[in-house]
Amino acid sequence: MKSVPVWIWYTALRILLFAVPLAVLLIANVNVWVSTLVAAVFGLSASLIFLRKPREALSGDLYAARHREQPLVREDDAEEDAAVEAVEHPAESAAPKRAE
Repeated sequence: MKSVPVWIWYTALRILLFAVPLAVLLIANVNVWVSTLVAAVFGLSASLIFLRKPREALSGDLYAARHREQPLVREDDAEEDAAVEAVEHPAESAAPKRAE
């Protein structure tokens, strides 16, 4: 079974750290704007304190993806490029090419 990607796990935890205090404050009949502000501050603070490892793993993954030495190549890239070229330049792909 595949593990859940770090970005999904981190995002879900950040949403929970905002949504749970917001729901509690709204149930307690606190003003909507105050509830939202307090929940946002709480969520940010709690994520900075408690989600250090997932945040560092996520930033490491983003750094690795951004600074990859060789671009990510998929098996069907050549086929996609040929299809795009055929659509963009139909006269060139239909005409037989001569050896010069």
